[in-house]
Amino acid sequence: MRITVVGSINLDLVASAPSLPAPGETVTGASLARHPGGKGANQALAARRLGAEVALIGRVGDDEMAGAATALLRADGVDLSGVETDPAAPTGVALITVDPSGENQITVAAGANHLVTPEQLPARIETPLIAQLELPIPTVEAAVGRATDFVCVNLAPAAPVSEALLRRADLIVVNETEAAFYGEALHAGGGMVVVTKGARGAVMYRHGVETAWATPPRVTAVDAVGAGDAFVGAIAVALLEGMEPDAALHFACAAGALAATRPGAQPSLGDRAEVEGLMKA
Repeated sequence: MRITVVGSINLDLVASAPSLPAPGETVTGASLARHPGGKGANQALAARRLGAEVALIGRVGDDEMAGAATALLRADGVDLSGVETDPAAPTGVALITVDPSGENQITVAAGANHLVTPEQLPARIETPLIAQLELPIPTVEAAVGRATDFVCVNLAPAAPVSEALLRRADLIVVNETEAAFYGEALHAGGGMVVVTKGARGAVMYRHGVETAWATPPRVTAVDAVGAGDAFVGAIAVALLEGMEPDAALHFACAAGALAATRPGAQPSLGDRAEVEGLMKA
C-alpha cells in the first residue's frame, strides 16, 4: 500500500507544566522538549509505522529546525522527495503546553507551511491521499481535486472548505469541536464521516446515520498531542487494507490511545505490533 500525504511539517516545542495557564497567568516549573510534529508529518509517520509506504508533500525552511522536524520521517523511511525547502520562510513551529493529565494548549507559527501552493503538487495524485487543513485551503482543495484514488481529509483545524471537497472525500475525520463547526455539511457527500470523542472513542456515520462505534483501550494518558493524528493514520490504513468499519475504528482508537501514553507527537506513534498488542491487553 502506498499513500500520499499532503500536509504540514513542524517542530514542536513542548513545555510540560504543572497546569495549563489561564489567560494572563504565568505558570512556572515546566520542563522543555523538542519533538518533530505537524499534522501532515504526524499522519505520514503514523501510516508508515503501521505498514504503509508513504510519500509526504510539504515545505520546510532553510534552517536548523528543518532537520529536526524531518528526522524521524527520514529514519522511518517516509519518502520526502516532495518536501521542498523555502529560503525565505522558517520551518513551522508549534508552541505546546501540556499538563500532567495530558491536556494541552497549542499555538502554531505556520512558517513555510503557508507557502505550499498548488504548483508544488503533481498534476495527478494516483495513490490514496491523506490531507489536513494546516496548509493553505486552496492547496488542500487542489490536492483533493487531483486525487484519483481514496481520499481521507482530516478537517483540522476547522476552517471553511468547499462543498466539492466535502463531497469528494471518501473519509472525513473530525473531533467533536470540528463536527460542530461543519454541522450537517459533513454528511452532504456519500463518504464515511468519523467523529472522534477522545477517551470516549469514535463513531462512524454514512449519510448522517451511525454505522459503527468503538471505544479505546484503557490507558494512562501522559500527552494527548499526536493522538488524533495517530488515529487518522490508522483509520486510513485499516480501511485501505479492507478492514470492516467496526474493526477499523477499534484499530484506530488503539493507535490513538497508545500515542497518548507517551510524550511528544511523532515519538509517541506506535508500530503495528504495539497497536495490536494493546488491543489484546
